[in-house]
Amino acid sequence: MSFRQKIAEITESKTFAWLIVILLIINAAVLGLETSDAIMAEYAGLLNLIDRTILGLFVVELTAKLFAFRLSFFRKGWNVFDFIIIGISLIPAVGPLAMLRTLRILRVMRLVSVVPKMRRVISALLGAIPGMTSILAVLLVIFYITAVLTTQVFGRTSDPVMSELWGSIGDSMFTLFQLMTLEGWSQDIAVPTMTHFPWSWAFFVVFIVVTTFAVLNLFIGIIVDAMNILHEEDGAEERARIHDADLVILHDIQKELRDLRQVVEELKK
Repeated sequence: MSFRQKIAEITESKTFAWLIVILLIINAAVLGLETSDAIMAEYAGLLNLIDRTILGLFVVELTAKLFAFRLSFFRKGWNVFDFIIIGISLIPAVGPLAMLRTLRILRVMRLVSVVPKMRRVISALLGAIPGMTSILAVLLVIFYITAVLTTQVFGRTSDPVMSELWGSIGDSMFTLFQLMTLEGWSQDIAVPTMTHFPWSWAFFVVFIVVTTFAVLNLFIGIIVDAMNILHEEDGAEERARIHDADLVILHDIQKELRDLRQVVEELKK
């Protein structure tokens, strides 16, 4: 085994991955402590030293992977993600770029690329985007039609509260969004509207049932379906690995049987 292969084996091992996870958790804690003025007044030097040390270790990790895998390192999207995050952290945060210092917290996002289960969740979310796009389009159509109707019906009063809620299409869409999330809708939206339009409770019930209990549940269904697909793919890959291992074992057994036959033939002779 060459030196490059040894480095690749080390960087891909579970022990190395857990070490990176521990460093990321420590780095996240340090970045959180830096938000406290009292702590920074007393331990600023120590926290900055820990932060720079961990960043240096991340650079060493990235360099080792680039040395081991060379250009094939960039074939994996998660490796490119890590490369971008570390590159942003290395940009000098001085002058007009001082705001980039706050982007150091993005290093914590590397937990997603290091922990396989987190990667699986993100992959499921990305896989669900096409289906979610269609649902979003349907939801947008529902919102637009409803916003036009409510603006024409509810927004034609002199009550300033009603004008704030339903005075324009923009106001109506924002009110409908609050209604869909069920955040304070009964007191902030339903009560003022029902004061002028007692029958509006029927509209609220229908809208909440359609958007909150039906359309939003479709999002959950698509994400769960994407998770199941990924789970099945992982199971298929695991079965394929087991099958390949069984084939290797079978080949070894057949080879040993052939050797035994040869030995038996020689003994007979």
